[in-house]
Amino acid sequence: MHAMHAMTPFGIFHTLISLVAVIAGVISFFREGHISWSDRLGKTYTVFTIASCVTALFIFHHGGFGPPHIVAVLTLVMLAIAALARATRIFGRGARHVETLSYSATFLFHMIPAVTETATRLPPGAPWVDSPDSPSLKAVYLALLVAFLVGAVVQSRRLRHDYSYQVR
Repeated sequence: MHAMHAMTPFGIFHTLISLVAVIAGVISFFREGHISWSDRLGKTYTVFTIASCVTALFIFHHGGFGPPHIVAVLTLVMLAIAALARATRIFGRGARHVETLSYSATFLFHMIPAVTETATRLPPGAPWVDSPDSPSLKAVYLALLVAFLVGAVVQSRRLRHDYSYQVR
């Protein structure tokens, strides 16, 4: 059985930072259909996502460097790719797609630890799953991946067909 670890003040701080990023991302998706550095919500999302990743690298309640740390590093890499797509011509005509889908991937990466931590901690004393390796969680991860892929197709189609849908 997975032993539930009490959240430290640093863990609470990390969680609050992450929640700000996720809320900004959700609002961006509903308002704009994507996350972008070009508006205040996108900048808020990006800055708080970076802070979330950096703080995540210092949390080791499951032992040493592990999957949550890898997700943090992958998120930072995807944010760097989004910035490159926006600021350079390295991706050519595909830059808008690369930027948009990179941001969407970072949102998916936020959801993985969010679901894992929520499911292994709540409700207190009797969490929904016993372990991050639970088959139930694997099904949720698959559903998140499918949602990301569907969203990526929708975003790509909008980018191709709707000139008003511009990554700025």
